[in-house]
Amino acid sequence: MGTAVKLFIAWAAAYLLGSLPPGILWAKVLKHIDVRQHGSGRTGGTNVWRTSGSLAALLTAICDGFKGAAGIWIAKALGLSPWAVALTGALGIVGHNYSLYLGFTGGAGTITSLGIASAMWGGNLPLLLIPAIAVVGLVGHASVASILIALSLPGLSYWHGGWPYALGFGLPTMLLTLWALRPNIKRLSKREERFLPIFYEKPPLIQISKHTPQKRESE
Repeated sequence: MGTAVKLFIAWAAAYLLGSLPPGILWAKVLKHIDVRQHGSGRTGGTNVWRTSGSLAALLTAICDGFKGAAGIWIAKALGLSPWAVALTGALGIVGHNYSLYLGFTGGAGTITSLGIASAMWGGNLPLLLIPAIAVVGLVGHASVASILIALSLPGLSYWHGGWPYALGFGLPTMLLTLWALRPNIKRLSKREERFLPIFYEKPPLIQISKHTPQKRESE
């Protein structure tokens, strides 16, 4: 099998797998709603959590992570170069954010990028995951953790595998994520960003946005 054919298989698979929208599936199955018509309209785990409950969000996150990792597994199985593997990861994010099946709309790609990073870096994933969880627990905004993860990806990708991973995966993923999070960044600047459901009633330790207690929806 020629290199061009291998590249086509890996890149097409990464984009098509990335385009799969598990958030829509789990919101429909567990809450009987179209998640695109509620909340932020995104199909990722955060909006699914707000609109469809924690179980739907957990299942969405698992699926989003695995679909990102699957593209990397395929690229590695085909014996592609580091540059090709890195670009495979970036195409998985493109698929998630601009899904072929959803009219080129989607999420912000954070969980999918973690799945891709886990397939690339293996045991180094906690370098991203643990600080992200800590940030969410302190400020109550998933978007803040997503921004920090995105900003760290080029440097961590370079540390892991040099320029191919930094320029082929880290940099484009950072730009794609920050572009998708433009509305969140605007709300953060106005201190109007939405809190995660666990902080609806009680504010987080560090309040970046103004907190108004509200009832949690039944899950």
